[in-house]
Amino acid sequence: MAAVGALAALLLPAPAQAGGGSPGWQLTRTGTEARFRGLAPVSARVAWVAGSAGTVLRTVDGGRTWASVGPAAAAELEFRDIEAFDARHAVALTIGNGPDSRVYATSDGGRTWSETFRNDDPAAFYDCMTFLDRKRGLALSDPVDGKFRILATRDGGRSWNVLPPAGMPAALTGEFAFAASGTCLVSAGDKAMFATGGGAQSRVFTSRDGGRTWSVTATPVPSGPSAGIYSLAVRRDGAAIAVGGDYVTPTAAPDGAAYLRGRTWTVARTVPGEYRSGSAWTGRGGTALAVGPTGSDVSYDAGRTWKRFDTGSFDAVECVPGACWSSGEKGRVAKLTHQH
Repeated sequence: MAAVGALAALLLPAPAQAGGGSPGWQLTRTGTEARFRGLAPVSARVAWVAGSAGTVLRTVDGGRTWASVGPAAAAELEFRDIEAFDARHAVALTIGNGPDSRVYATSDGGRTWSETFRNDDPAAFYDCMTFLDRKRGLALSDPVDGKFRILATRDGGRSWNVLPPAGMPAALTGEFAFAASGTCLVSAGDKAMFATGGGAQSRVFTSRDGGRTWSVTATPVPSGPSAGIYSLAVRRDGAAIAVGGDYVTPTAAPDGAAYLRGRTWTVARTVPGEYRSGSAWTGRGGTALAVGPTGSDVSYDAGRTWKRFDTGSFDAVECVPGACWSSGEKGRVAKLTHQH
């Protein structure tokens, strides 16, 4: 999500202020076994999640209760990303080959949905999306004819157009993006970034003109058939972090986290050490979170060092002013708390 704001000071204090405390996750009761890789918190009270079997849930009371609001037409599809602007407006992405990649939009809290895009190219496979503001959004497909494909909207997700490929650098052999947490494509202000793996290098592509042209930078995060960068988080000041690994070997991810210094990606001095699929800035100084199926980690120094604080399974993490949320398998959705 592009919207990452300031976290309430008491929610996640820095170590020097914590008095020995540490962050922790408080699970909510969703009433479902769906796996939620799509996560879109709006505030401490309002959040949306989207996942397997066409499931979309929404809470307006901080997670005490959840309502199932998914589009009936998507019951056989897999949601992997959702972007929400408030309690009524949200845009959700399903993944798959050809027509299984679709976008749905709602303006009434999920009571009704409109299918606003259906992929008609059998070579395209959409992974994730982001919104630069309430109107301008981008979605990312794996390479078609040797280049990553960008889908764009200028009306809040009501209509979409494939952007010309001329401004996109060529993809590496075997290179693709990971539809793991909705954060393979992220944005902050007018800057959009997406991350890759699968090829000889994991790379990060950056656009500053709404997705029309892109530059690309190699990173030191190991890449392979199922390895690379699974998640990015970027701030308006340009600070960025990347996490990943190899989902086939989730308990071992050497050099699986990096941070951006100027135009150079540097491996974290202390990495989570295991596969991580989601990441987010909390909005408080250099504090960031990373999650994966084997645990959650926190960094207080802008991604230079990471420390484990939870061993539960999550796929995605997002922060908004006043709250951080996470989601994952077996209906797991949680909010960040401070433990003493």
